[in-house]
Amino acid sequence: MTDDEQYWNGRYAEQHQLWSGNPNEILVREATSLEPGRALDLGCGEGADAIWLARQGWQVIATDISTVALERAAKHAVDAGVVVDWQHHDLTVSFPDGEFDLVSVQFLHSPQEFFPREQILRTAAAAVAPSGLLLIVGHAGPPPWEPENKQVLPTPEEVHASLDLRDDEWETLLSGEQERTQRNPHGEHVHRTDNALLVRRVRG
Repeated sequence: MTDDEQYWNGRYAEQHQLWSGNPNEILVREATSLEPGRALDLGCGEGADAIWLARQGWQVIATDISTVALERAAKHAVDAGVVVDWQHHDLTVSFPDGEFDLVSVQFLHSPQEFFPREQILRTAAAAVAPSGLLLIVGHAGPPPWEPENKQVLPTPEEVHASLDLRDDEWETLLSGEQERTQRNPHGEHVHRTDNALLVRRVRG
């Protein structure tokens, strides 16, 4: 078991439910009008995004490094009456097979110092089918309730540059900051800023 897997299994085991259980807002906004096809959810956590996509008619493969999270997500899918292909992957080592009409990467962050996020995102881009979409959403900075956290996170432009996409094969549909509210550990609503990048493979 890698340090990342051990960390995330431990973090999920600390609480009965780590995340809100609601699908991420930007995914819902951008995917609601899409024709369902094959979708890949990377870093699916407790499964809210994958379950929402399945409810819209998508054929979903969802993967996470934490077996604790995947077991929880599978139970939620049964409760929701949908079918999702849950796969356990350490994305630094293995990656789901196939091409996808939508690859969703929501908040794929890790505290591990050498987490190769850029490498994983390039692999995610390679898994997008012709005319398919890659949606990457990440935090713009640390949470406001952690003033000592000085982590610097990439801008949408930096994420785009790191993907090393060919201009004649991809078009950018969305790149910028997005505002939302989130509950802090005390249950209070606070504002967060996220970075979002949505690109379409036009050929290749």
